[in-house]
Amino acid sequence: MQTPTGLSDDTARSVDGTLDRPRPAVGPDSATRGDMKVFLQDISLSAVVAGFIATVISYAGPLVIIFQVAQAAQLPHEILSSWVWAISMGSGVLGIVLSLRYKVPIVIAWNAAGSALLISLLPGMSMGEAVGAYLISSAAIVLIGLSGTFDRIVSKLPSAIAAAMLAGILFSFGTGLFVSLQDQPVLVLAMFITYLLGKRLAPRYAVLAVLVVGVSIAMALGELQSEALVVGLAVPVWISPEFSWQVTLNVALPLLMLALTGQFVPGVAVLRNDGYDTPASPLLSSTGLGSLLLAPFGSHGLTLAAITAAICTGREAHEDPAKRYIAGVSGGVVYLVLGLFGATLVSIFTAFPAALIAALAGLALLAAIASSLQGAMAVPQDREAALITFLVTASGMSFLGLSAAFWGLIFGVAAHLLLGLRKPAASPQPQPSTLESGQ
Repeated sequence: MQTPTGLSDDTARSVDGTLDRPRPAVGPDSATRGDMKVFLQDISLSAVVAGFIATVISYAGPLVIIFQVAQAAQLPHEILSSWVWAISMGSGVLGIVLSLRYKVPIVIAWNAAGSALLISLLPGMSMGEAVGAYLISSAAIVLIGLSGTFDRIVSKLPSAIAAAMLAGILFSFGTGLFVSLQDQPVLVLAMFITYLLGKRLAPRYAVLAVLVVGVSIAMALGELQSEALVVGLAVPVWISPEFSWQVTLNVALPLLMLALTGQFVPGVAVLRNDGYDTPASPLLSSTGLGSLLLAPFGSHGLTLAAITAAICTGREAHEDPAKRYIAGVSGGVVYLVLGLFGATLVSIFTAFPAALIAALAGLALLAAIASSLQGAMAVPQDREAALITFLVTASGMSFLGLSAAFWGLIFGVAAHLLLGLRKPAASPQPQPSTLESGQ
């Protein structure tokens, strides 16, 4: 069997993307013992640490956006705790199961771009309506995964339009970083300088360093609300769904598009870049099913991780690509532990000053904003359409009860189609003859 690029010569993959390895052939018990023996042999400190770091960075960055959403929507502590529990447990279980199933470092995370979308939309609806939108979006992902049409659907949407929509959604987080400067200049400037130094010296840990410095300075300034800290396990809260066509168009459709284009596409690209040919469709259907089951507890969607996944799929996790799946398992275990203590995690972030949360979110998303803007302007013939998408989405406008993200997508695609129409070839003008011209 031909070995895919990036995999060692003694490690090949079957047609379903799993690793072909010698297995004991004597009964299910022997096979189970053989699998466990291989798993224990594959464990390495570097892979375990890679999974730990990837998960911690997810909490240090994208989770902050969820707390901003909760603040904007004034969600009760119990609902926020349930939300964190749902996305953590879902990410953990799916990461462990899929990594073991395919012997690939598969890192699951929540829809970070979708979280950013909710900061302007969730305050205007009930949690029941939001859950209804989550269910519709998740069901659509399951169907897309089962049908195997993922690649075809994504190919229909111009990449520049998708990138511009994401950039428009994230734009307010970038500006929020500098708006927070006027409230807490010492805190925000220290975090900003730490970020720049971190990107220069240790880019992978820049956001983590920003969090540590921000918390330390907030403590020194007496800005932490220590009375808000509690220690306790998360208790999932059931939220009955409500459905409406406005919320479906406003929330479910953008969530679906952001999950597919902003998470699954780059997530699969990260795997492919490191030589893993795991089929995308089962990953979509699995995460969609997990999202569907956890939506009534607040989960807005589980997807493939992209940026943090690169920590687990690269050489830093293990020299042998066939043993890097341990990083996916390790990250999943960390998710489960932190998810169980979701109430404590929520109370910790609740104790942070608002400026710290805003600055941390803005700094954590700077790279994503830059990447999205670069992708939006990458195709010369789509630049105007992408610019229109970005401006409409970033404006925060609402028309006919529909959000800016929806209209950004509509206006952008319309501009792409109209500007892409070929102009009719001009018919050649008859040239006057010498006699007619008098020459």
